[in-house]
Amino acid sequence: MSLPYTVDIQPIAFSLGPIHVHWYGLMYLGGFLGAWLLAEYRRGLGRLPVSRDALGDLAFYVMMGVIIGGRVGYMLFYTDIHWIWTDPLALFRVWDGGMSFHGGLLGVLTAVLWWSRRHQLHFFDTVDFIAPMVPIGLGLGRLGNFINGELWGKPSDVAWAMIFPNAPDRLPRHPSQLYEMLLEGVVMFTVLWVVSMKPRPRYLISGLFALLYGCFRFAVEFVRLPDPQLGYLAFGWLTMGQILSLPLVLVGVVLLALSRRAPTLRPYTVVLPAKE
Repeated sequence: MSLPYTVDIQPIAFSLGPIHVHWYGLMYLGGFLGAWLLAEYRRGLGRLPVSRDALGDLAFYVMMGVIIGGRVGYMLFYTDIHWIWTDPLALFRVWDGGMSFHGGLLGVLTAVLWWSRRHQLHFFDTVDFIAPMVPIGLGLGRLGNFINGELWGKPSDVAWAMIFPNAPDRLPRHPSQLYEMLLEGVVMFTVLWVVSMKPRPRYLISGLFALLYGCFRFAVEFVRLPDPQLGYLAFGWLTMGQILSLPLVLVGVVLLALSRRAPTLRPYTVVLPAKE
């Protein structure tokens, strides 16, 4: 019987003199770059009637929404709220770690709302457009968590259990980061991309995104250890991640219901040129 695999990967991808480039940072960069390339491809197919410059603005605002919303969300959802009046600068100490998907999602939606109004587009047409690209960043982000040996799962005796040296013991554990990479990254991208490439009603892609992510995240939390500063919040199993994911499931169901009566969206026959 072979011994469990030990996840002991060097988190630094390479160094440029005193500057260390971490794999986790490269995962973020890869997520943004991959999303941009696919967004430009979809724009060329007439999936959003805007110029390349306008799409570049959207990409920038979304990136800012991810970073700012993710950090603010983490500080509000996963830390002691007393930091607001005792140590407000903690918000900016990003090197200490801490990003929240749900906070990043709210940041992105805020940016999309502002951009959509500016370009006189329906909010959910824009959300439907960018939703299929989001799983790229989600999947790569979870791969970055795996490389860092963080956010590990509960002890387990499954054949694929792994040992994480940063854990408080040497017990084999669920590689929950890889579960999330597969579900939130590969599966969600495949489903959303395939559905979005066909004529479909408004709200459908956004609804599928919210429902799939909410269900996948809620399920994986059962085999992932809760954040140590919070622990379980109720019943000996309910985590903050599950609480924050439940509204997404509800929103997803509502959007899917709305899509049944929404107009069917097809590619625009006229695609705007690269320059406005």
